[in-house]
Amino acid sequence: MAHIRTYRPNVRVGNWREDVTLEEDSLKDFLERKERGELTVQKNVFIKQSILEQVHLSASQGGKLCFGDVVMLVNMLSGDTCSVCINADLTNLGEGPSPVIQAPCGVSGGRDVQPCKRNAFIISSVDGSVEGEPLHYNQSFALRTTLGFAGGLYLTSDHQNFQKCAKKSRLQEVVMEQQANFLSWWKVLHNDPQDRLENEGLPVNANNKVIILHCKTNQALAVLRQHTLWTPFGKEYELTAHTFLDSHKAEQDVNHWLLLTTDPAGTEHTRAFDTNFHIG
Repeated sequence: MAHIRTYRPNVRVGNWREDVTLEEDSLKDFLERKERGELTVQKNVFIKQSILEQVHLSASQGGKLCFGDVVMLVNMLSGDTCSVCINADLTNLGEGPSPVIQAPCGVSGGRDVQPCKRNAFIISSVDGSVEGEPLHYNQSFALRTTLGFAGGLYLTSDHQNFQKCAKKSRLQEVVMEQQANFLSWWKVLHNDPQDRLENEGLPVNANNKVIILHCKTNQALAVLRQHTLWTPFGKEYELTAHTFLDSHKAEQDVNHWLLLTTDPAGTEHTRAFDTNFHIG
C-alpha cells in the first residue's frame, strides 16, 4: 500500500487559497515597486550612476586657488593615488522623486580619481570672502560637495571619543555633515614647516602639496592605507584627521594633499598625476 498515492497533483490541501492570494499580492507589490524604481538593486544602480557623474574641475586663475573653485583632494604615495570621496550607500539616500545624499555620510580614500560628484569639492568661504578671491595660507575655509545629488554636504571633524571615532584606527573621524559650522572649518598650510611662516597670508598655489589642517582640533587630514574599508565602490582607505610627524617634526606623506584644478600649466605633481589619469 505504500506505493499508492493519496493525492493527485491537482488536489489542493490546507490553506491553499490564502497561499495563492499571498503569492499574487507579493508579485503585484514587486512589480509596483519595480515600476517606481524602489527595488534595492535599482537604488544601488541609481546611486552609483548619479554619484559617479562627471564633474569638471575649475581652471585656476594664475595658478592660484580661489573661493568657489571645484577641486579634488588627492594624496599620492609611491604611485598609489587616492582621493577624498564621499562614501554613500542606501542609508544616505533621501526620499522623493529627486533624492539626494543626506548626512551624516562617511568618507574614504577612493582609488578611482576621475573627477565626479563623489570626489569633487567646492572651496567655500566662512569669513565673508567673495567667490573668485584667492584662498590664502592659514585662512579658514570649508569644503563642500557639489549641489544636486551630492547634497551640498560639508567635510567635518571633531575630537574623537568612545562613541565617535574612525572605525579601524580609532582616530579622529572625518564625515560629511549638512550644516556648515566651526567643525567644518579647515585651513591650508605650506607642506614644508621651514617655509610655513614666510608663506602665511600668501595665496595658495593650485596643484601643489599642502597640509589641510582642521581648525578646531589642529589635526591634519590623513589617509591610512594600512586600514582598508569595503564600500559599495570597492576596497578603499580610511580617512582621519590626525597629524603624523616624522623624526624632523614634519608632516609625513599621508598628510600631504594636492588641491587639483585643471591648470593647463600644471606642476611636477600634476604632470606625474596626469601621466596615468585625465583631469577633466
